[in-house]
Amino acid sequence: MGGAGVSWVGGSGASGLAELPGLLDHVVVAGPDLAHLVDWFAELTGVRAAAGGAHPTGSANALVALSIAGARGPQYLELIGPDPDRASPELPAVFGIGSRGAAAEPWVHSYAVHPPRIAETVALAHAAGVELGPVRELSRLAPDGTLLEWRLTLGADGQQAARPELPFLIDWGATRHPGESTDPVVELLEFARVEPDPAAAERLERELAALGLGAGVARVLRGEPGEDPGYRLTLRGPSGEAVSLGV
Repeated sequence: MGGAGVSWVGGSGASGLAELPGLLDHVVVAGPDLAHLVDWFAELTGVRAAAGGAHPTGSANALVALSIAGARGPQYLELIGPDPDRASPELPAVFGIGSRGAAAEPWVHSYAVHPPRIAETVALAHAAGVELGPVRELSRLAPDGTLLEWRLTLGADGQQAARPELPFLIDWGATRHPGESTDPVVELLEFARVEPDPAAAERLERELAALGLGAGVARVLRGEPGEDPGYRLTLRGPSGEAVSLGV
């Protein structure tokens, strides 16, 4: 997928509330410059993401909580880019940042879900031939010094979302969920995966079904011939206007 396409949906916006992934944890929007990414998002939605923290991978993030049908819950949007204070000038490899290069426009990269039992979901997927990678423990410090700790699946290359069309899994344990502790909020109207190739769409649907999470994962939409595969993310900011990011 190329840079995140942007379209204005209108006053009330398109609503996929009945089909939003029920176990959605967060959606990842990546870019090669975090400050630019935050400005870009603020211009589109009227919401400025709050500083998150830095990661050992050389990346850093900013966060926006997501509301659904007017209610806050354990969901958020992660804007991620290079840590401006990283030791190496090279772009980090995570979420495709390094491979896309410094001139890339922001893009909707992937998403995480929080299954009830993360290890069981990984094992179930493995038995069906779907490899989500091992579950690893990670942590970072929040700007206020609070230690955040979580477990998530890492792909074979040691990165989250090695196959971005599949969700990665996350478990926050005793850590307070970022979606419940982040101040800026934007409303989530729709999140889905668009696959224009029928064979790819069918394969993805089989793989998602193998996770045993039902409607907990993003639904797959058939795109138009020639359309790029990718995610469709529709949000509504304080102005009431809805904006669709991605394909």
